[in-house]
Amino acid sequence: MNYDAHRPKPDLQALGAHIVYVKPVAVADLPDELREQAGELETIFAVHDADGQQLALVADRNLAYVLARQYDRVPVTVH
Repeated sequence: MNYDAHRPKPDLQALGAHIVYVKPVAVADLPDELREQAGELETIFAVHDADGQQLALVADRNLAYVLARQYDRVPVTVH
């Protein structure tokens, strides 16, 4: 029996609208103004939408995930 035929297919396009990507960013690679704001951090995390638009820069990965979930987004880590 083919069980996949009975399983509903996920609407990946609809899900894609809610995914945000979280990636580490080296503070050394940031513009001077942002490096100053980062203080002694060596790495911060960028949150991007599905189109690649940067939505936020935050101090750590956990904060990026919390922020995404507060806005009903599904965070995914990018390496």
